[in-house]
Amino acid sequence: MTQIALVTGGGSGVGRACALELAKRGAHVIVTGRRPEPLDETVQMMGKGSAIPCDITKPEEADALFAKIKADHGRLDVLFNNAGVNVKNQPVGDVPVEDWLYTINVNVNGAFIAARGAFIMMRDQDPQGGRIINNGSISAYVPRPGSAPYTASKHAITGLTRSLSLDGRPYDIACGQIDIGNAASEMTSKMGGGVAQADLSIKPEPVMDVQHVADAVAHMASLPLSANVQFMTVMATKMPFIGRG
Repeated sequence: MTQIALVTGGGSGVGRACALELAKRGAHVIVTGRRPEPLDETVQMMGKGSAIPCDITKPEEADALFAKIKADHGRLDVLFNNAGVNVKNQPVGDVPVEDWLYTINVNVNGAFIAARGAFIMMRDQDPQGGRIINNGSISAYVPRPGSAPYTASKHAITGLTRSLSLDGRPYDIACGQIDIGNAASEMTSKMGGGVAQADLSIKPEPVMDVQHVADAVAHMASLPLSANVQFMTVMATKMPFIGRG
């Protein structure tokens, strides 16, 4: 049976790379995001699959997304809960409240809404079950200076992952989290020019090919529901994470 997978934020970066790899391995991949043009580009690159534009922070659009998936495919096997944003790094006292609310709305509320929709589908389908993979961050463990909105949002994702894992047990719904460090994407494009370090210096940091993330997510998605990668960290080997600060 063909695996049906949904990737949020599938129009660029990590989401696009993971969608391409899942499709390469035989899944029918549905990509979603706010802008239809990048989603259509991803579908063209996959050579199959489908795009359903959706602002995942809006419950009514999310309901329509999952209703469309159910109508078209009858089930959902995998959600890669990937959509996320970041804002300018600055000390807490300088962070505009609007930046905080924007980050939390996309990274936390959007992730919850997507996970909730997938959970309902996976619980109610026959046979029951499925897998939710949340995109966390190494910031869920060790923050960078000036990153309160993003860091707080990724700590929340870890709590969501743990809760989903517990709540999903009676229904064969597995949940894991991938914590990514410096995958080459739009979000890390400025790292070559220098990133704030714990000692307040500015230094460039190494990045890794986003394909390594795609391979890791595809591995997590390939497991039988009797096995789960609860947390996985994939990072540029020499980036300052172990022992940073």
